[in-house]
Amino acid sequence: MSNPSNILLIGGSGFLSGTVARLAVAQGHKVWAITRGQRPMPKGVTPITADRRDTTAFSQAIESAGIEWDLVIDGIAYDPEHAQQDISVFRNKTPHLIFVSTDFVFNPAHRTFPQTEETDHYLPDGYGGKKRLCELEFLNDDTQDMNWTVVRPCHIYGPGSKLGCLPKHGRDDHILDRIRSGESLQLVGAGHFLQQPILARDLADLMLSMCGNTNTHNQIYCAAGPDIIESSQYYNIIADILGVNHPLIQEIPVTDFLTEHPGQLTFCCHRIYSLDKLKESGAKAPSTPITQGLKEHVESLLQ
Repeated sequence: MSNPSNILLIGGSGFLSGTVARLAVAQGHKVWAITRGQRPMPKGVTPITADRRDTTAFSQAIESAGIEWDLVIDGIAYDPEHAQQDISVFRNKTPHLIFVSTDFVFNPAHRTFPQTEETDHYLPDGYGGKKRLCELEFLNDDTQDMNWTVVRPCHIYGPGSKLGCLPKHGRDDHILDRIRSGESLQLVGAGHFLQQPILARDLADLMLSMCGNTNTHNQIYCAAGPDIIESSQYYNIIADILGVNHPLIQEIPVTDFLTEHPGQLTFCCHRIYSLDKLKESGAKAPSTPITQGLKEHVESLLQ
């Protein structure tokens, strides 16, 4: 969108929300962020101090701001009550709200390859189950004049986050040191699960490009990067960036891992997605190659 817009972020100092905030400012938008005031906001972002857990104070803070936003992005809603709050507070404050869901809504036992947005098989519980309940609030509630869009990102990476896409080296504080030292990596299924990681900046750009795009109204989209790789290749690319040998992989049998960690079934499957619907919408589809995105991520950690 070429014209500057008023954009509100629920959250604004975290990994994804901070990335969205910085990109929106760089694109010339006017940006506000709802924050508890515990961390500094990115430059150019106007904070609105409120805690969404205090529903009355949250609603009053939005009302007191006296602004109609062109786009609201909620990247920190995890319970259906949060989605209900979005609908009740913002349906008269914005024509468009984007809800950041997750690919973990899909039941791993019933995935298709590539997975499209449509399925009859969702997780009934856990993190993915709660996100699906949030989606259902938008699908079934009366949002009045507020349109909504749901995006379902897979593994999000990039500057501002830890590296690692698969147990036991998911979001690993020490992954660079492990790879540089030649330490073997223990990966579920020997790292053969397929991934389609999305760079946080690409996800931010995708959501901002939906502002003013009526094709994306009241729709759900898979959000993934352009490259499909085995999880082990993710770590090999990091080794190439560091200029060291590829790490040796020690296999953790899937059944053994799930016996100890039954709640992590969503990691132990292929996570590849069709982006056809997203591309047809006219929104900006993710395009950063995984090698380039991981190079940016590694360099940010080294600095």
